[in-house]
Amino acid sequence: MNTVWNRMIDILKTDVVPATGCTEPVSLAYASAVAARELGEPVQSIEARVSPNLMKNGMGVMVPGTGRPGLLIAAAVGALGGDPDAGLQVLESASAEAVQQGAHMVDTGLVTVGIAEEIPYVLYSEALVKGEHHAVKVCIANGHTNVISIEKDGESIFSAAQTDSGNKDDKIFFLQGLGLADILEFAEQVPLEQIEFLRQSEVVNDALSKEGLTGNYGLHLGCSMRQQQDRGLLGNDLLSKVVIRTVGASDARMGGAKLPAMTNSGSGNQGISATMPVVAVADYVQASPEVRLRALALSHMTAIYAHAFLPKLSAFCATITACMGAAAGMAWLLAKEDKLTVISRAICSMTGDISGMVCDGAANSCSIKVASACTSAVRAVILALDGVYVSGHDGLVAFDADECIHNLGQLASHGMQITDQEILRIMMNKNKSEH
Repeated sequence: MNTVWNRMIDILKTDVVPATGCTEPVSLAYASAVAARELGEPVQSIEARVSPNLMKNGMGVMVPGTGRPGLLIAAAVGALGGDPDAGLQVLESASAEAVQQGAHMVDTGLVTVGIAEEIPYVLYSEALVKGEHHAVKVCIANGHTNVISIEKDGESIFSAAQTDSGNKDDKIFFLQGLGLADILEFAEQVPLEQIEFLRQSEVVNDALSKEGLTGNYGLHLGCSMRQQQDRGLLGNDLLSKVVIRTVGASDARMGGAKLPAMTNSGSGNQGISATMPVVAVADYVQASPEVRLRALALSHMTAIYAHAFLPKLSAFCATITACMGAAAGMAWLLAKEDKLTVISRAICSMTGDISGMVCDGAANSCSIKVASACTSAVRAVILALDGVYVSGHDGLVAFDADECIHNLGQLASHGMQITDQEILRIMMNKNKSEH
């Protein structure tokens, strides 16, 4: 097996992993948990700072098992009951007592979270955890659980900032050097045992979907759409099957279900969006175990490739690129021949359709954005099967699908910087007028 395939497998193993709760508040919870372990005495207060983008994504989303949204409760429960050895599942084993104590700390003003304006990282969280005699500060950057420094009582006891950045740059350089043809060849020909671990993405995200469709979480979008099917207002076609199963998982994810999601590129909603549409179509066509596994590999790897052109966090809703991965997987399952052409045409159409959807932070409304991205993906695939697609004469769309992905990266990285700032400003200042 060639070195390029080996590298793709390594990246899939690091980018498709389980996480309990939205990864932005979980990042701060993890920093708090690590700091509390190093503190060596009961936690009395927490002072946290995060990057503007992490503030945007963490301030309104439910934290699993707490019944509360936001970064304050995440920091508190992470420090009081988080497992610092569990990575993105740091909060999964938090006890009811830790949640109650954390809520009390928040309510009595012992936890603060502010924006770290001066740091050079888009993704950054910092927790300063204080006890009676000591204080520990843990800083995370460039990855949701990537600890770059630990200080105890003002003295450094760990630093990894210099050794990590080169590896990150090398990974992005590798991903940006790929193309859809490379990923398709990998998905079709890699030995099955090398990607067997990806079956877990279906198991984990499908369980989350079933939980969300109970109607007990978030926006209740998936459950509501099923009810509309029963009333005859929605059909039971393939598009509806894809959207309902996918948004069910997103409802549960954003509504605080204490079940993990299998992530993609550091995001649960991206992992859900890259997984569940492919699962729904695989069920629809009664795909064999091998075929559905290869379709999942194609989707997840395409989503990771597309995300490599984006900032870690931005004003660009990355369920779009995740659903481009799903479009690749769905097209591969449905196309009888010339699969790469169908995949490419679908991605071109999505570029012309939904590239303007912004990220205004993680919240219950994410599920309706997941629905929009899924709808775009399914529609683009179905049209591409008949040779209908948005051409390179139109707007941001290029004649080549890889170039479309590059163009979206340019839009997110450069064109939407001011948009990102304005979104956060509006979020921080809304709902303050008297009624």
